[in-house]
Amino acid sequence: MSKKNNKNNKNNLWGVVSQFGKNIIGTLLIFVIIISLYSGFAEQSKKTENISISALALDIKSGLVKKITVEGENIYADYQDEKIKVSQKELESSLSQTLINYGVTAEELSKVEIAMTQMSGVLFWLLNLAPFVIPIIFIFVLFWIITSQIKGSSMQAFSFGQSKARMIDPNDEKQKVLFKDVAGVKEAKEELKEIVDFLKSPKKFIDIGAKIPKGVLLMGAPGTGKTLLARAVAGEANVPFLYLSGSEFVEMFVGVGASRVRDLFKLAKKAAPAIIFIDEIDAVARHRGTGMGGGNDEREQTLNQILVEMDGFEPNEKVIIMAATNRPDVLDQALLRPGRFDRRVTLDLPDVKDREEIMKIHAKGKPFAEDVNLKVISERTPGFSGADLANVVNEASILAAREDRKTVGQYDLIRSVEKVMLGPERKSHILSDKEKNITSYHEMGHAIIASILPDSDPVHKVSIISRGRAAGYTLKLPFEEKRLHSKKQFLDDIAVSLGGYAAEKMIFGDITTGASNDIAVSTALARDMVTRFGMSDTVGPVDFGSTTHEGVGVISHSHSEEFAANMDREVSKIMNEALVRAQNVLSEQRKALDNMSAELKKVETLERQDFENLLILNGIKPKEDGNNPDTPGQVIAEI
Repeated sequence: MSKKNNKNNKNNLWGVVSQFGKNIIGTLLIFVIIISLYSGFAEQSKKTENISISALALDIKSGLVKKITVEGENIYADYQDEKIKVSQKELESSLSQTLINYGVTAEELSKVEIAMTQMSGVLFWLLNLAPFVIPIIFIFVLFWIITSQIKGSSMQAFSFGQSKARMIDPNDEKQKVLFKDVAGVKEAKEELKEIVDFLKSPKKFIDIGAKIPKGVLLMGAPGTGKTLLARAVAGEANVPFLYLSGSEFVEMFVGVGASRVRDLFKLAKKAAPAIIFIDEIDAVARHRGTGMGGGNDEREQTLNQILVEMDGFEPNEKVIIMAATNRPDVLDQALLRPGRFDRRVTLDLPDVKDREEIMKIHAKGKPFAEDVNLKVISERTPGFSGADLANVVNEASILAAREDRKTVGQYDLIRSVEKVMLGPERKSHILSDKEKNITSYHEMGHAIIASILPDSDPVHKVSIISRGRAAGYTLKLPFEEKRLHSKKQFLDDIAVSLGGYAAEKMIFGDITTGASNDIAVSTALARDMVTRFGMSDTVGPVDFGSTTHEGVGVISHSHSEEFAANMDREVSKIMNEALVRAQNVLSEQRKALDNMSAELKKVETLERQDFENLLILNGIKPKEDGNNPDTPGQVIAEI
């Protein structure tokens, strides 16, 4: 057990002891209050004086008694001096007969008010049993509190081996998801339809000798809909859906993860046909033998049990295990071999048509205005995942509600796209006149170079309004779909990124921190060109980007120190050449840079049409429109 786990265990134990102590103190306080109240009543009852029946008779004869109350065998006498005395009457005779026997005349007795009260059986027993019942109840309450506290902490060790899986019943219409609720990912849905068919009618597969995949691994970037698609498979097949996270297998006790795996598969077999879904499976299914955690690493034992359980499946058990991860490269190879996760389904980021369909799904139930055009929004959101698009629609609704409007307009959706990309507008972050002038030249440096260089994407928006951490930004979006990127495109992108840096240096003879993000992004791209993409003539087509983790804190690079120096020089060469290209373009378009920067400073934001009109006025031909964009747009933001 690690020191961290020991520390957490001590903290948990201290929390349990602390809470237990608070409960004990609270219980004792309640008990003291009850005892005090009971003692008060008892003390009050002790104020009454017990006297004999003969003494009571003498007091009645003397005229000292004004009222007599009879409760069962007890006689309560109220005296003229407000005292109360208690006596016992004879059982075989009435009160009047008893007093007459003691010499009280009828005339003397008539001067005293006599009241008869009949005590109920329940009240009688309660009053008599209260001194015994109250302590017993207190003991039971104290025992219940102690037991509950133990169950909430230490006693949980007895249930550690049980699965933490939650199950969605196929008859629960509120949580049921179908393929029609998942837009895009057409190829993934086609792959998974076979799983649905097997769960619905496995006989036709078994009769022909086909073996259905035992495991399906969903791979894709975060937010692409892996969990939603798994739920849709269960919904289409109308079978129970058992789901949990990979991290829920691992606890500080050795063997708990393996026990939970056994219990999970046991539950699934009882509910068969069923689907087991493990989200973020890389939490327990990483490569074994890395030296992390020693030979008895709990994660390795959990993975071993998962491998055994998947191998133990029979073809007719009708239990499918699905898992999701965005890190398939770290998974153990034994998990991916045939017979376990036979099928791997990749979920890509949605294209322009898929993005429009996804937003239509998320737009259901929202009052959209007539001017809303989701196609335009889908074109402005290349590279967005399904989760990002859901956030765009939600943020647009929030913006409309914040302004007390009943419908969501196109302007709300456009603003929400920028909010999701960069963050909210920082209205309190007002730039000084000097800073606004620098930012205007900086952003227009990006925009003009992007408009001049042939392999750069066209500009759709330029703004010097602060958003998030950015003092200003330039939004570029491609016209047509791109799956492959060329060296020329990368070089032009680096030159565009350095356009703000070049503009500041040329106009003001100085540079600011606004170009820090530009330099970081362009340097990373240049390094990838050299180390991963083989786009350097000096280094050649060799991959130097991979590293090997040999143990805790030990990293082995796949290149020598000499090659590392060469790569650094090549990255520096690419950056410097891009800077020269940017400076040359701005020098040639100095007049356009001055005019357009002044206009940007004045209006603060230029949309695509306004920007292209300024290009035409300054003798620059805008880039011609093409097909719908479907590659990630680039936002050049200054920090």
